Amino acid sequence: MENITLGLLIIVAIATIEELIIIIKAVNKSQLRGIFICNLACILICLFGQTAQLLLSDRFNIPPIYFEYIVYIGTCFLPVFVLLTGIIFAKTKIVFKKRYLALFIIPVLSLIILWTNNYHHLFYEVYSTNMNETVYGVYFNTVHTVYTYALDLIGMVYLLRYSIKNSGMFSKQAILIAIGCAIPVGVNILGVFQIVPMSIYVTPICFSITMLLTAIAIFKFHFLGVTPISLQKIVDRISDSYVVLNDENNITDFNKTFIKTFKIEDEKIVGENFFDFLERHKDYGINIKRLENAIMQAKASNNTVSYELRCEKIDKYFTVEITEINSENASLGTLILLKDITQHKKDLETIKSNQEVLMERERLASLGQLIGGIAHNLKTPIMSISGATEALEDLIKEYDESIDDPLVNSQDHHEIAAEMESWIPKIRTHIEYMSDIITTVKGQAVVLSNEDDVSFTVSELVKRVDILMKHELKNAYIYLNVMMKTDENLSLNGDVNSLVQVVNNMISNSIQAYNGQRNKNIELEVNQRGNYVIFSVRDYASGLPQEVQDKLFKEMVTTKGKNGTGLGLYMSYSTIRAHFGGDITFETKEGEGTTFNIIIPIKR
Repeated sequence: MENITLGLLIIVAIATIEELIIIIKAVNKSQLRGIFICNLACILICLFGQTAQLLLSDRFNIPPIYFEYIVYIGTCFLPVFVLLTGIIFAKTKIVFKKRYLALFIIPVLSLIILWTNNYHHLFYEVYSTNMNETVYGVYFNTVHTVYTYALDLIGMVYLLRYSIKNSGMFSKQAILIAIGCAIPVGVNILGVFQIVPMSIYVTPICFSITMLLTAIAIFKFHFLGVTPISLQKIVDRISDSYVVLNDENNITDFNKTFIKTFKIEDEKIVGENFFDFLERHKDYGINIKRLENAIMQAKASNNTVSYELRCEKIDKYFTVEITEINSENASLGTLILLKDITQHKKDLETIKSNQEVLMERERLASLGQLIGGIAHNLKTPIMSISGATEALEDLIKEYDESIDDPLVNSQDHHEIAAEMESWIPKIRTHIEYMSDIITTVKGQAVVLSNEDDVSFTVSELVKRVDILMKHELKNAYIYLNVMMKTDENLSLNGDVNSLVQVVNNMISNSIQAYNGQRNKNIELEVNQRGNYVIFSVRDYASGLPQEVQDKLFKEMVTTKGKNGTGLGLYMSYSTIRAHFGGDITFETKEGEGTTFNIIIPIKR
């Protein structure tokens, strides 16, 4: 019988050593791995002591209890490590605090009492390798037994409870944990109540089986990476990918979206270093160095670090959010969330394309309005010059005929010359006016494709506005009243053509606000407040509805229905903010009118 027991102890010891080697070599360097090593070390001490007892006690006539001094080093500390195993399994990672050291007080006291048992017999009154013949002392029956089994029970409850919580009642993990917990408890009950005769060698064998089954459940089935079934189904269905790394940047968890997105269904990546994984997949086009720096930054700051990433191989864009997961000041790992923003990017490109189309339409509309104004403004001076030309032609003909006429004297020649001369200033005035129109129109045409920051005066700007808006105002039978309340020679810097276009757009909006009503007034007031010049365009129409006020300058909104895009005001606001560092405000009251204030800083 002793040979069978010895053989079992040796087999269990070898299996435990192999299990210990496998766990030591495991890639996952978690706390749970470390605490399992401590459990197995305690069991090996027990197995070593009892194997030595069977081999050496009778052969060298050594009292068997002396070997118990070695065995109980493992036996006393094992319950503490079982409890810590359960706690770490439940919380993934803990911060070791001073209170945990208190757990070792009773085991140390038990060893001292055992090693001095010959003087007080508080541990054993009668020692025997057969449990039925052993008589336990007062300390063993009270303090040691209660403490040992309490720690074992609590640790096993933690393991069993969270195995069921994490993977379900009938999962492989939970079943293995349940069997592992039941074996030592059941066997000890049979031994303590002397239902079945057994030796002391049964206990380490039972605990070895428990540790083996628990290790298989945790490490073979990736128990650390298991989340509750309901939660796992949820995260597998979400559209965003995620991957969880431990402290060594090894992959411990991920969802199905991650697998599908990166097309790695056939790969087993749990336990693999995340950066090694990325090195194997360089064709993804991911900047590994940037990602590594972001992870380090998230760990150092305990804040979420995010940036945008493009994965070339799968042609997708992601917002990467990296968050350090902490519990009670202990790092549980790093969560990398990859939000797929590919559709968002495409939508932005579509919006940008549509906006460019709208802007082009607005430019063409402005150009059409500009051409209409040019045609009207040039028509009058051209007709005047044409009339002056005909008058000069008549005078030249009259002068030519008078040369040989004896009735025409020198006084008559002087009168004809004076009359011809009188037409020259008129022609010059019309030519200067046409030159101003051409200069203004040229500037407005250039603004559609170019920007030019120059110095210009307030009067120059108002003059250009007047020239360009004259035709539209006349056609609408609307009067523009300019009120100059500042020095008209005040100098401003910027793109004068852009500012003219903005003011013109405001005046056009005011004209359209009258909705075809004639003989109405629009006021253009130029004022100075501190270091700002304010161009106020005021109408006395119906005002802006509340829903338009709420959206003004925030998006392209219009009160013109299908006849408007809302782009003119939107572009005007963007132009003033971007090119002048200014602002546009408005005041409106339904039924009374609207005032737009274009605020431009004076650059010294």
